[in-house]
Amino acid sequence: MSDGRAHPHQHQATKPKWAIPIALIVSLFFLWGVANNLNDVLIAQFRKAFDLQDWQSGLVQSAFYLGYFFCAMPAALFARRYGYKAAIVLGLALYGIGALLFYPAAELRAYSAFLGALFVIASGLAFLETSANPLMTVLGDPAGAERRLNLAQAFNPLGSVAGVLMGRQFILSGVEYTPEQLAALSPEALARFRDTEAMAAQSSYLVLGVLVLLWAVVVFAVRFPTLSDGPEERPEEGVDTAAAGDGSGFRGLLRHRHFLFGVVAQFFYVGAQVGVWSFLIRYSQHALPGTGEKTAAAYLTLSLVAFMAGRFAGTALMGRMPAERLMGVFAAINVALCLVGAFGGGWLGLGAMIATSFFMSIMFPTIFALSLRGLGPLTKLGSSWLVMAIIGGAAIPVAMGRVSDMTSIAVAMVVPGVCFAVVGAFSLAGRTAPVGGRDERLKVVATH
Repeated sequence: MSDGRAHPHQHQATKPKWAIPIALIVSLFFLWGVANNLNDVLIAQFRKAFDLQDWQSGLVQSAFYLGYFFCAMPAALFARRYGYKAAIVLGLALYGIGALLFYPAAELRAYSAFLGALFVIASGLAFLETSANPLMTVLGDPAGAERRLNLAQAFNPLGSVAGVLMGRQFILSGVEYTPEQLAALSPEALARFRDTEAMAAQSSYLVLGVLVLLWAVVVFAVRFPTLSDGPEERPEEGVDTAAAGDGSGFRGLLRHRHFLFGVVAQFFYVGAQVGVWSFLIRYSQHALPGTGEKTAAAYLTLSLVAFMAGRFAGTALMGRMPAERLMGVFAAINVALCLVGAFGGGWLGLGAMIATSFFMSIMFPTIFALSLRGLGPLTKLGSSWLVMAIIGGAAIPVAMGRVSDMTSIAVAMVVPGVCFAVVGAFSLAGRTAPVGGRDERLKVVATH
């Protein structure tokens, strides 16, 4: 039985058929979409259950994306040592365990315990994303890496929609009280209301945890392709291949300015995406007073459908327009839409904020693929930096919450507008980025 690492002397099939493992890789994009966008429902739910301000409810995303930040680098090192398949199995195991931890968190009625469970889930997702994203960039012609990753990422919003629908149906109770109504409740009635809302997420996450752990067993049982740095590797000119295997690889990455700009752009993009979706329910109720939480969640679902449509449309458009140019156009449109959302209000503002999802759809995979251009054997390490940049999802929502508490949730939409401007600047720089040969060669070996 193989240990999941590449062995250069093993027989390599000339025309391998890896449809099942590739399908499993694509399924991971769906699975972490479910977890990511359940958070948007949890923010609204925990705000009721624990009587939180906007910045406090934003800590849901902070705890979640801190898991990404702290585990992305260990995930890359683990994948290098044991192979991508082992990293995926471990990631699924952490994801499932974190979901199961919602049971004791609900029993304890402790917000901090829920945040801890979310941290564990995100730690698992860091392993999944550090493995799945670079896999999709190298499974084919390097010139089509951005388009191929966008296509795989198109399955991510399917999971996002599923997550929001699950949360809307099974977590959000639809019971909402005004501050005056809450003040009129007896201490016992108020405690029962808070306890009921805190327990609402328990069963959904139990089911999710069991399903994810079963999926880990499936991945473990399937023969899988893996990546390795073979002796015939041809890195980009100027890349120190020796440096890629030790601590000096970090210094090697620092010499790639375009890559570093990509890490910054990814930080701001993820922050913008998470911030918009985290507060869209809240924004809907502000823009359209009297909107119930379930109706507001439906607007979030519509936003995710727009995101999914944008993924497929963007992938098609990349056949006619360079990826970096298309991303620049989309980023400029989103800056304008955020300003409309901030100062337009009503249906106009809500429509603008929903529309941002269509145009942000291609940004994560395009930034990811463009940033890895020309890294050669530094690709694995570089991909972990890009996953660490997801920490933007922890920082930007809290910043938006602070702006919201000081002004309004509408004005807070200026913050993601600034983030999209950074993405636009990166797209301009991307037009001069090197397009090299295949960064990593796919070694097809039997693994378990």
